[in-house]
Amino acid sequence: MTASLVDLDGTLVDSERENAESVARALARVGRPMNAEEREFVIGHGWREIYDFIEKNQPTGLTFEELKHSSAIEKAKILREEGLNVLPGAKQALERLAERAPMGVVTGSSREEAELVLELMGVRELLDALVTAEDTARGKPSPDGFLLGADRLGVLPPGVLAVEDSLAGIRAARDAGMRCVAVRAGNFAKQDQSEADLVIDTLDQLDDALIDKVMLRMP
Repeated sequence: MTASLVDLDGTLVDSERENAESVARALARVGRPMNAEEREFVIGHGWREIYDFIEKNQPTGLTFEELKHSSAIEKAKILREEGLNVLPGAKQALERLAERAPMGVVTGSSREEAELVLELMGVRELLDALVTAEDTARGKPSPDGFLLGADRLGVLPPGVLAVEDSLAGIRAARDAGMRCVAVRAGNFAKQDQSEADLVIDTLDQLDDALIDKVMLRMP
């Protein structure tokens, strides 16, 4: 492994439901309800895909930037009200990965949202790169974010370990030419994780031996 790129929502923190709720609250402010299909679509997808999907169903009257920013404000309120649910072993796993090689986060969240969560986790200083919704024209399942992350770390994709939870994220990592470990702990929606190289229960299991096994394609 020459580097690692880790997803944020659903992988490091249990925040996918909060993400959907923040969008719903932002839409409610302009009198536009959010349906169950739209809430489900938020899981694992980037902001550009989320906005396009919502607009296609029923126009919001908001620009991409307006909805993204309004949702970030609502998410901050939710986190202040309910706290941040960091998934088991997340901070320790980031510390291990950062000690081993360059490490970054690739997320479909906005930079405003991601910076807040990483600050609350106390891990921002561990990152060598952060790729957010503003950095690519296409979000997951497009590989663009992971490819940009590898470029910013100065490494080639085949040497990168990606850590994900959603089907869209796993496909993005694999299409970028990376090995991928999926984590069950934050996958409350029970998305298919079978396309990952390996599936683990929690990030506590992501140790050196497991990483070597995945990167070397050992049985």
